[in-house]
Amino acid sequence: MNLEKYIRSIPNYPKQGILFRDITSLLEHKKAFQFAIKKMKAISKKIPHTKIAAIEARGFVFAAALAYVNKKPLVLLRKKNKLPGKTINQKFTLEYGMDVIEVHKSSLHNKDKVLIIDDLIATGGTALAAAHLVRKCKATVSAFIFLIDLFDLPGNKLLQSRGYKTYKLIDFPGH
Repeated sequence: MNLEKYIRSIPNYPKQGILFRDITSLLEHKKAFQFAIKKMKAISKKIPHTKIAAIEARGFVFAAALAYVNKKPLVLLRKKNKLPGKTINQKFTLEYGMDVIEVHKSSLHNKDKVLIIDDLIATGGTALAAAHLVRKCKATVSAFIFLIDLFDLPGNKLLQSRGYKTYKLIDFPGH
């Protein structure tokens, strides 16, 4: 199945000059969504991991399904002040400022091998922050799986240059 045809490209959203890759069209097509999860599952079976971590928010969709089919715990990496318990956080830089992601202190431990899932890799800031957050918890990052790699943006290369394994289902230009 050609997953690329289920991704809508929306020019100048959310602002002028951005070509937005919309995954909702894939999610709304049950066979395409099921195929994406099956492909992610096949990749994940080759990666030793004890937990699956989801990057907020669209990463939750894929990670939850993957955690379910792999019978693994799901860990949420959320924006600041979205988790009710004690948290560990990681600040990171965006094109337009700073942001913070958090995880519950009780979610990850030193024996955990974590597979991090998100819908898309672009500049890599959020994904790299997720890796730092996992490492702050003394856990190990096993790998990343993304639905889409915006291959002409530096995110995937940035993660790989830091020694992280990355996998993706679809390649799209970011511009």
